[in-house]
Amino acid sequence: MAERVFMKGCEAIAEAAVRAGCRFFAGYPITPQNEIPEYMARRLPEVGGTFVQGESEVASVNMLYGAVSTGIRAMSSSSSCGISLYSEGISFCASARLPAVYVNVQRGGPGIGAIQPAQQDYLQATKASGNGGFRMIVLAPSTVQECVDMVYKAFDYAERDQNPVLVLTDGVMGTIMEPVVLPPMKSEEEIAELRDAFNYRAIVGHPVGENAFCRPGSVGTGQEAVNIEADKLYRTWDKDVEYEELETEDAEIIIAAYGISARIGKVIVRELRKEGVKIGMIRPIKISPFPYEVFENLDFNSVKGILDVEMSIPAQMRWDVDHAVKGRTVIKECLRSGGQLLTNDQVMEAARELIKEVL
Repeated sequence: MAERVFMKGCEAIAEAAVRAGCRFFAGYPITPQNEIPEYMARRLPEVGGTFVQGESEVASVNMLYGAVSTGIRAMSSSSSCGISLYSEGISFCASARLPAVYVNVQRGGPGIGAIQPAQQDYLQATKASGNGGFRMIVLAPSTVQECVDMVYKAFDYAERDQNPVLVLTDGVMGTIMEPVVLPPMKSEEEIAELRDAFNYRAIVGHPVGENAFCRPGSVGTGQEAVNIEADKLYRTWDKDVEYEELETEDAEIIIAAYGISARIGKVIVRELRKEGVKIGMIRPIKISPFPYEVFENLDFNSVKGILDVEMSIPAQMRWDVDHAVKGRTVIKECLRSGGQLLTNDQVMEAARELIKEVL
């Protein structure tokens, strides 16, 4: 049986990246993600990697751009308002089709906001991570183990698609400690093979007369060609949709929640099921691509209401839920924001109010 270790979320994220072959990290301090760069500063030199504390978030994301351009596995991280400063660099990575991986440990907002946890960056992550309308796979863990697994997998998605990938977590997940099983450390041979596979388009030394592969530029029709190619990629992501269903087979009430909010949702489903309430939950594991179909295919003869549970005011994931449901059932919200945490009692009260209204 694999050994379990007790780790803080941010440190587990960093160790998972190292084990996935990440050998470059650039970042800038901001709460509540500070333990990621702190851990990387100690850990990367042990495996021959490089850690750089940039002078700003803007500098850090552009160092990430430069590192992944050479074919190395690289990552950065920040929190909310810091991630806003990443938008231009990530948009450049999307345009150049570079496999950058980055992590957002969300805090309250808008603006500088609060240093406590929130889920207020959903729309930024899934709809507008930068200019130009590009899209990314966005993974949303609800446990420290999922943080580990998703970060490890994020590098594979990024390299498969030659596209940025975001892991969207929050200050609760970043600071709590839970037991995890760490993935295997990629060998130096495996890391070399991964880098060699990228060499045909990496910015490295090439023989005289041989140029590195470059995407079409932004002059004339070149940028549109890039956009068309990217759109073809996004249309293949139906196979990557990932979600969890809990007790939905006969449910009359559905809780829709992701990340840390889904942990509370599971408790509410268990408690109300004991009382005979037919309630279930749908948790998007990837919030991009969003699992529209699982909501669209609900039996609305049976489902009388959906409770959208988020640490965001106004609600953000609800936009996607609304788009899928198309007005076929009542949707209510249970929300906190600005660093104020949802509680079991609050979600239970909202669920009971919805039950009284529709059943």
